[in-house]
Amino acid sequence: QVQLVESGGGLVQAGGSLRLSCAASGSIYSINVMRWYRQAPAKQRELVAVITSRSSTNYADSVKGRFSISRDVARNTVYLQMNSLKSEDTAVYYCKTVVVEVGRGLRDYWGRGTQVTVSS
Repeated sequence: QVQLVESGGGLVQAGGSLRLSCAASGSIYSINVMRWYRQAPAKQRELVAVITSRSSTNYADSVKGRFSISRDVARNTVYLQMNSLKSEDTAVYYCKTVVVEVGRGLRDYWGRGTQVTVSS
């Protein structure tokens, strides 16, 4: 089994910054793609940022230039640096990884989420 634990969420004023972390642990052989999603109240979950095993990145248009995704391969951890936060960034943020799990092959895992609230 693989576990994902997100951290770093909280309450911040508009224009502020937060850094989210998502650490993967368990029977991991390697990690491929790592993604951050978010879900605001009464809205569908949306993809925010992606980073591949080769550290190629992609972002939702709504966060380009403000958010930055990165990863620490040795620590099986993905980060989301969020700057110039806006009230519309308020959501629960989830990480999702594609893992090559020892003895089980390629599998997707979700974290439980971390709340980000931006006050205006």
